[in-house]
Amino acid sequence: MPDNQRLPYRRSIRLYQYDYSQEAYYFITVCTQDRLCVFGDICEGKMQINQAGSMILKTWNQLPERFTHMKLDEFIVMPNHIHGVFKLNQIKKQIPGDGATKNYAHGTSSHTVGRIMQAFKSMTTNFYIQGVKTLNWPAFPGKLWQRDYWDRVIVDDRELHGVREYIIHNPSTWESDYLFSGGSGQTTWRDEHTWRDEHEVRPSTGNKGN
Repeated sequence: MPDNQRLPYRRSIRLYQYDYSQEAYYFITVCTQDRLCVFGDICEGKMQINQAGSMILKTWNQLPERFTHMKLDEFIVMPNHIHGVFKLNQIKKQIPGDGATKNYAHGTSSHTVGRIMQAFKSMTTNFYIQGVKTLNWPAFPGKLWQRDYWDRVIVDDRELHGVREYIIHNPSTWESDYLFSGGSGQTTWRDEHTWRDEHEVRPSTGNKGN
């Protein structure tokens, strides 16, 4: 059997032919493996983050120091996931081979949403492992985060406002949230992520990002 037939097929949930380095607002959701609740608790409709949750918040807030074209917007740490909005500003396109750009694992290029999320998941996983070893944080089963993440390219101010409101009020609707561990599975803004638009072809200007 050819080697490529032995490899499992994993369908991409990124927008087809969309340049994830171009200027836009992006809405991101990342969930822990097995929806494990390790970042805090919801108490009377408000999120109470623990030490691990504080680490997640701090790491997110420091991302623009590493990705200077990134501007943070609304963000929240939930018991087993995060919601975040950020804007990528236009950057000067680098000439291939000049050493200023770099391709990372799984074909992800510098300056893309995919590269930012790779860095965030990698850093937070390493920090969490340190917490398990030195601060008695609960261990996670194999991986801290699920393999992928949901993304949504925000198209206008009305949608941006709706996403911000959803994030702000997410703790008060926790028990009906799709990502609630043992919850009802009702739909939320998850349906406004890539799942709805994954087969759309949007105009792309420049290199394809993951």
